[in-house]
Amino acid sequence: MSRGDADTIERVLRQETWAVVGLTTNPARPAYGVARFLQQHGKKVVPVNPAGESVHGEPGYRSLADVPFPVDVVDVFRRSELAGAHVDEAIAAGAKAVWLQLDVIDEAAADRAEAAGLDVVMDFCPAIEWSAHGPR
Repeated sequence: MSRGDADTIERVLRQETWAVVGLTTNPARPAYGVARFLQQHGKKVVPVNPAGESVHGEPGYRSLADVPFPVDVVDVFRRSELAGAHVDEAIAAGAKAVWLQLDVIDEAAADRAEAAGLDVVMDFCPAIEWSAHGPR
């Protein structure tokens, strides 16, 4: 089930620093295009992937715990069954929001994030939502 009303989506899209979990150098993957879109709209993109690869000119990190500065949003491009661990990392890292991409659904993880005070958007894509809810 999708989560994220218009106010929440707008609030999250105003955040500046986006850790994109699952972002690699593979241009065929949706994370690659969405991260580029966010970057083109002024967002700082932080690639998080097992290899710690740099993407779009930004240094990569193997995990959220390795990122040496605060992130505002953790944008998860992983299968639903893996998303919960990344949501828990976002909570531990002090993120303001988690964004679970289209078809990434984990109700229990979303509940944990909301209980910890994070904004939650689930089963949406920021690039798709931008025209209706992005900063003006």
